Amino acid sequence: MTQSFLSQRPQEAKKLYPYQEEAIKKILAVLLERGDNSNILFQLPTGGGKTVIFSEIVRRFIHKTNQKVLILTHRIELLRQTLRALNETGVPSRLVTSEVKELDKNEENVCYLAMVETLSNRLQEDHKFIGDIDLVIVDEAHYNSFKKIFKYFEKATILGVTATPLSSNLNLPLNRFYQKVIVGQSISSLIELGYLSDATTLTYDVDLKSLKIGFDGDYTTSSLDQFYSNYDMQDKLLAAYAEKSKGLKTLIFNSSIATSKIVKDLFTKAGYEIKHLDSTNNKVERKATLEWFRKKPDAILTSVGILTTGFDEPTVESIILNRATRSLTLYHQMIGRGSRRLPNKSHFNIIDLGDNARRLGLWQEYIDWAEIFVNPWKYIEYLNHKEQEMNAVPLYRIPDEVKDQFPNTDYEDFEFNVIERYEDCITKGQSTTGVIDECMEHHLKIILDNANDDLFRAIELLPLLDDEINFRLQLYTSCMSKTTPNYFAWLYEDYIKKLKSKIRVNTKIIE
Repeated sequence: MTQSFLSQRPQEAKKLYPYQEEAIKKILAVLLERGDNSNILFQLPTGGGKTVIFSEIVRRFIHKTNQKVLILTHRIELLRQTLRALNETGVPSRLVTSEVKELDKNEENVCYLAMVETLSNRLQEDHKFIGDIDLVIVDEAHYNSFKKIFKYFEKATILGVTATPLSSNLNLPLNRFYQKVIVGQSISSLIELGYLSDATTLTYDVDLKSLKIGFDGDYTTSSLDQFYSNYDMQDKLLAAYAEKSKGLKTLIFNSSIATSKIVKDLFTKAGYEIKHLDSTNNKVERKATLEWFRKKPDAILTSVGILTTGFDEPTVESIILNRATRSLTLYHQMIGRGSRRLPNKSHFNIIDLGDNARRLGLWQEYIDWAEIFVNPWKYIEYLNHKEQEMNAVPLYRIPDEVKDQFPNTDYEDFEFNVIERYEDCITKGQSTTGVIDECMEHHLKIILDNANDDLFRAIELLPLLDDEINFRLQLYTSCMSKTTPNYFAWLYEDYIKKLKSKIRVNTKIIE
């Protein structure tokens, strides 16, 4: 079989960027030498053009070797996207769908495309259903569903492609199936080179202590739904949109279909035009919704995970993460929907309502993917440690030089457990403002015990407790899901004003 017609990339095909050409040459060099038949993993950020790259690899590989190639995906959208790229590149290809019961061994197609579940079913019935494959390309290789296919292609080389080389199943790390990793350009370098849009991440204070972690290591859908459906979070979402996304084409990612529908109703009642999309929508509904989203400049689309892969709408200007996640892959997939660059778009917003940036880092931050590939557990331990630090109650101990000004109060008598009292109020159905009142009475007692009824001395002692007062108020507001810097400023001013008033009532001017 001679593939001379594949010797040149068609003129009408999309021009390859220099970094794409560099990655193609690097990967091909390993594929063509592969004396040890090692499987390869290639990492490149979302928006970097992974499909374009591996489609061109297919063309050059077939031209050099006259061997057949199989491309596997897990989503129909990715399958169609890949087919378009192969057609553009000039590679004869064949879709292996559920309707295809057998393959003609003599057909001229040199590249096959299949969804992993479809091919797995065929191979279970007939392990020789598709043969003579020399290269298998796995798109979105971090998904663990592909491993069941590998045993049928032990003589082939497998090239996995992903933006995040971290397995969806931590008990089956990618380095068990791939022997080498090739890391492409980083997000920050693609931004600097002008290939990706830069982003501004806007974070909002949220109290996530009620979230539960499931068997997969991420937060459970039920705990996320309960948290993000409460009125405080709904108000925060609307306020965040109005402040930073209004007028921009916006994608909102949620934890479930139920929460996404709540968001749709919430925005509709607020007077915004918004649509909801999930996996239960049929092809006609999906096509109509995405067409509306593409054409409307300030469209708002709320969904779950259906748009994290195989969806490409470069005009997206704002991503709202109306969920928390511990998955670095999901985090990057969601944000990547806004990273496409256009002549009139070099920037987009990320509105983070799940503390995701604090937990997983800013989207643009450098990540050592080669190290993560080699030792994924080390990275997971790092994330767990970071999350523990985030959730830890900060400690404050009054400095010795300040304590010296309060000789009649022992160190332990300065302690007041704000969080314990707050939770006690919630349990008893009491107003949590009582915590502030108790705090104030405690500070008043400390001041009075050391002022000897002297008003002027009491007023002098009050500023010395400023850091301690700030610490307690921060703990108090951290227990609340809806707080703003303005609220904290008001709370502090009101606290000081009332405490001064109590001091004046309980002391006198001593000559």
